[in-house]
Amino acid sequence: MAQDTPLPPVLFTAVRTDGGRVRDLLVVDGRIAAYDPAELPAGCVTAAADGALALPSPVDAHIHPDKTTWGSPWLSREPAHSLKDLIEGDVRTRSSIAAPVAERSGALLDNAVAHGTRAMRAHVDVAPVYGLSGVHGVREAADARRHLLDVQVVAFPQLGLLSRPGTAELLERSLTEGADVLGGLDPIGVDGDLYGQLGWLFDTAVRRGVPLDVHLHDGGADGLRQVTEIARRTVAAGLEGRVTVSHAFCLAELSGDALAQIADVLAEAGVHLTTCALGADPVLPTDVLTERGVLVAAGSDGVRDAWSPFGDGNMINRAHLLAYRTDARTDVELAACYEVVAQGGAALLGLPASRLAVGDPADFVLVAAASLPAAVVDRPVPSAVVRAGRVIARDGRLV
Repeated sequence: MAQDTPLPPVLFTAVRTDGGRVRDLLVVDGRIAAYDPAELPAGCVTAAADGALALPSPVDAHIHPDKTTWGSPWLSREPAHSLKDLIEGDVRTRSSIAAPVAERSGALLDNAVAHGTRAMRAHVDVAPVYGLSGVHGVREAADARRHLLDVQVVAFPQLGLLSRPGTAELLERSLTEGADVLGGLDPIGVDGDLYGQLGWLFDTAVRRGVPLDVHLHDGGADGLRQVTEIARRTVAAGLEGRVTVSHAFCLAELSGDALAQIADVLAEAGVHLTTCALGADPVLPTDVLTERGVLVAAGSDGVRDAWSPFGDGNMINRAHLLAYRTDARTDVELAACYEVVAQGGAALLGLPASRLAVGDPADFVLVAAASLPAAVVDRPVPSAVVRAGRVIARDGRLV
């Protein structure tokens, strides 16, 4: 069905919402509407939920679809002992992958949608060795699926920005050829120039009117210095609410007053964070950060790429991993992890919240689970994925 095809009103019957209440949900013009059983709108059709639990659709706030091998033959990964090893191995490996970016990333997007993903922020490598092929490929895949999910493309200097001549010019071009967000990478650890990289990024973001999303793997004092400088420049540039620091491993090293102090700095500056709960990587203390007003979202990061054989683009699974890695045990803690994945991601991408309230977008998943905390633990495959009131996937497959 085309994106602009008018849809009839839909009544989803016997929907169970968090808390155990079973009710009917009316969708009109893609949004949850007030329901009066005596006054159903003309042409209304019904869809039986059969008591399935409705959850807001999750959002993948940090993923690298240009790197994926999804749908391609198995790839054997090279040993790696540092970030530099991973980056260099990625360049070597990707030159041998036959399937084009649009095909591989499109297959991954389809799988993500089929498992509930409402939107994603897609980081795409931009470097002289790649040109803008990744940006063009992911944009093509995303545009072909615009009726299924929203995609923001980040032009990301994976190989370095100032340290790789020609990259800055490509980043500029990308913003007119498919990218929506400007990316950065470890100003100290990769470029060795904190003020040079951040100066170029913030100047360009202001001039081009785009958000910023900076990968920051550096830990310790160097990492904190960069986080603090990003917050300072965010306020100075008037970019509050439009700057994200991804990973921010240095913050995961903190606790107590030190963590609270930097959280307050980020909250006041409107700097957002993303975490991915990957392998042995540090995971942000989402509870403390969100309690102090920092917007935190979660993502898949790399999915079956040259770096790792793991990942599937399934954000219900990611909520489970986030809960596991942060030692969530109580119902409140488990639900908070899903909040990061669903509402944190939506807010970071600038999407309206989907909480199944009247007026909210009718973007939700139906799952066989006794409660939201149980769903986070059990990771059920959605029996239905609903976007703007239309069922677009059932049982892990696109309709």
